[in-house]
Amino acid sequence: MTHPFTGAGVALITPFNEDKSVDYSALERLIENQIEGGIDYLVVLGTTAETPTLSDEEKKEIVRFVVEKNAGRLKIVVGMGGNNTQSLVQAIKNTDFEGVDAILSVTPYYNKPTQEGLFQHFKAVVEASPIPVILYNVPGRTGVNMDADTTIRIARLSEKVVAVKEASGDLGQFAKIISKAPSYFKLISGDDGLTLPSVTMGAIGVISVIANALPEKLSQLTHSALNGDTATSGQLHLQMAEMLKLIFKDGNPAGVKALMKMMGTVQNELRLPLVPASAGTYNLIEAEWQKIK
Repeated sequence: MTHPFTGAGVALITPFNEDKSVDYSALERLIENQIEGGIDYLVVLGTTAETPTLSDEEKKEIVRFVVEKNAGRLKIVVGMGGNNTQSLVQAIKNTDFEGVDAILSVTPYYNKPTQEGLFQHFKAVVEASPIPVILYNVPGRTGVNMDADTTIRIARLSEKVVAVKEASGDLGQFAKIISKAPSYFKLISGDDGLTLPSVTMGAIGVISVIANALPEKLSQLTHSALNGDTATSGQLHLQMAEMLKLIFKDGNPAGVKALMKMMGTVQNELRLPLVPASAGTYNLIEAEWQKIK
């Protein structure tokens, strides 16, 4: 049986107007572009969405809007994480998950829990959630790495824990999770640049940033890798390698929004404390875009 989150997921940006309000027209175009480009599922309110800068009302409206416009065509994952376990559990219990297929829950940030603290946190999240849970390990942002043993321990709590989005960049950690986790639990790459090597090791795909701009290329790379077509996936990996470096040069989502501005799909607007990519980085992205488009 195919895992429900096999393939290419996209961590959707939040498009903004010049006045920093949410640009719902651009968001609708973005959703359609992802579906037309062959993306398998949408991830809403992740890191790439600038979620810390969105109000609670905006978050609810964005999820409602994406569910409505998607109209059941793709699976939807919603980011729900935090560093206050009690508050997060209450938020999950108070959320209407109609039209949502799973939550993506990041490791607690800033307060640096131990591995036991991470386990207890996710145990509470899993018990509270009425839908499947995808764990999210991104130590570069949170200040703590959830090690492979802890990830596997959480996975064994319940078949409701279906995957981990791994953004540690540690392929040794990837390998241990892939080889030791229960059969229903899979690893998803959290780094675009590691899509090919992680799938080769047994990952089931990626939750991608660059797919916002290049859904067709990213989905082709992922699907060809999953199908064992190393010639096609390798070629696409090499073609996008430099762009993948550049879009993260000034942080995420500054780079991908710059690229999307060039493509005419969104305005190059971010909310503070994030700012647009520098002029130098913008020019590098534009030059690389001319090479690969």
